[in-house]
Amino acid sequence: MVSQGQKPYLTHEMTKKLLESCEQKAKELNIAINVTVLDDGGNLKGFIRMDGAPLMGLQISQKKAHTAVGFGIPTSDWYGIIKDQPELLHGLVQMDNMVIFGGGLPIYIDSHVVGGIGVSGGSAEQDGICAQAALGALPVSV
Repeated sequence: MVSQGQKPYLTHEMTKKLLESCEQKAKELNIAINVTVLDDGGNLKGFIRMDGAPLMGLQISQKKAHTAVGFGIPTSDWYGIIKDQPELLHGLVQMDNMVIFGGGLPIYIDSHVVGGIGVSGGSAEQDGICAQAALGALPVSV
């Protein structure tokens, strides 16, 4: 675990490992993706766009990472949470940087949200698989 005082944080080395692991999983799935990693303040820590990845996926990956770090839950959980509440369903999706489909995961270290990862370029399921593979490469408790 890496910490500044008591609070853990996302390091440059961790960010590189997240990006590399995510890209490797995308290659295994034969898809081209965009990957965004943000720190706990929503600041950009790292980004990759694989050759052939959809251009719009750049912005979508950023929004997925932002949603994940901002709320501390996977983006894929949102639809189930709000689907029966029309005011939330129609209101939240109008917010900047909000996404309610798969591919965004919060990054936790010892119960602290230290960042978010967003993946876009495959299906929502494939994006989620890539993001999960990235988290699985970190040698920390999540």
